Amino acid sequence: MVNSMNTMAQREGVRDAAMAKRRIAAYWDGRSDSFMTQREEELHSEQRQIWEKELLSHLPEKEGLRILDVGCGCGFFSLILAEQNHAVTGIDLTESMIQQSRRLAEKYGSEAAFYRMDAEKLMFPDETFDVIVSRNLTWTLPHPREAYKEWIRVLKPGGILLNYDAEHARHHRSEGLEGEEAHRMLSQRQMDECMAIYDMLPISGWKRPDWDVVCLKQAGCSQVWVNRKMGEILFPHENQFRTPYPVFRVKAVKDHPCS
Repeated sequence: MVNSMNTMAQREGVRDAAMAKRRIAAYWDGRSDSFMTQREEELHSEQRQIWEKELLSHLPEKEGLRILDVGCGCGFFSLILAEQNHAVTGIDLTESMIQQSRRLAEKYGSEAAFYRMDAEKLMFPDETFDVIVSRNLTWTLPHPREAYKEWIRVLKPGGILLNYDAEHARHHRSEGLEGEEAHRMLSQRQMDECMAIYDMLPISGWKRPDWDVVCLKQAGCSQVWVNRKMGEILFPHENQFRTPYPVFRVKAVKDHPCS
């Protein structure tokens, strides 16, 4: 009887997670057009050079790195890194975002490849990538701990993870979305749905990036560094791409197996 109840609870959990992901994907699907407009504008702004300098400062000085851009959106990171002669793969849960990424890649002659994929269930073999990058994704995930485990699984020993994020949900809940440039193209219905999604995600109540550090160390990265003042580096001037609350960077290196 106990085993039967546990099985039922597990099935309910799987069904709830699937429903949450469908809802999240539908929300971002509705934002893909405006999102592409913003990212293409960013590609032609000073932010592109700032991001390029930031990303490349952490990468080994060699070409041909295998890089995974998790939650790539419309491919902003992917296009920048592919221009440096790296083999870049971008993934996103939302099919329309992947389509937009491919359009931008074709427009700018990029060789970055894009696939629809769940960030919590990667379809890559162990130790595939030299570098994993992510921007404003972790806070949107129903199971970020599982995502981190997967990212470290597909990272090579000695490989680097760079995750740029902020406590978006916490700030949005207290301050709302109005007046924030990233949401200037949203309808009221989209803004309401955005807030509803924030409220259903458990990560919105966790203390970050402290939680991320603990999680990554448990996943196999004894070397983890945090910069809590990335906003000052990434957004030196007021512009439409600036995040008005603290942006942090979590950098981790996957441990080599014990010999």
